[in-house]
Amino acid sequence: MDTPQRQETGRPDASERRSRLRQYQTQLLARMQAARTGTGAHVNQLGVGIGDERYLIDLTAAGEIVSVAPVTVVPLTQAWYLGLANIRGSLVGVIDLARYVGMKETAIGAEARLVTFAPALGFNCALLVARVYGLRHAAGMTPHGAQLVDADQQAWTPLDLAALVRDERFLHVGL
Repeated sequence: MDTPQRQETGRPDASERRSRLRQYQTQLLARMQAARTGTGAHVNQLGVGIGDERYLIDLTAAGEIVSVAPVTVVPLTQAWYLGLANIRGSLVGVIDLARYVGMKETAIGAEARLVTFAPALGFNCALLVARVYGLRHAAGMTPHGAQLVDADQQAWTPLDLAALVRDERFLHVGL
């Protein structure tokens, strides 16, 4: 098997980065499906960065993790409602949760992603997150008030997407 070429800087080239990303996404998807079905390792939380905070999302509430797609602005909506994105042929409302909770807007950088809601929630929506940290074992974390603290002393706030879709303020995106 040929090894992808590296640029003179020692960094992987675009082809190698895409290959690594595909491999990571495949592994993440397999682990997410194992968590949903109860097979494999007990992994049940997805770590994401929203603003400067770290959040944990239950994998049964999360759908896909995708690169930020072009968003079409919808007039006369809340500032935190960014608009609509086409994700795999479906129009999905895009929410900047950082803005929704009163933080500054999320910058759409190289690490930003859209995390869609699971179809079971019945809400065609995606959260713009600054970063995906990957799978986390909340059971191994120490409770500290409303947050959980991991072995690296990072604080994580559980984010209940099912509760979010029942929040009246969240449901009313219009001005």
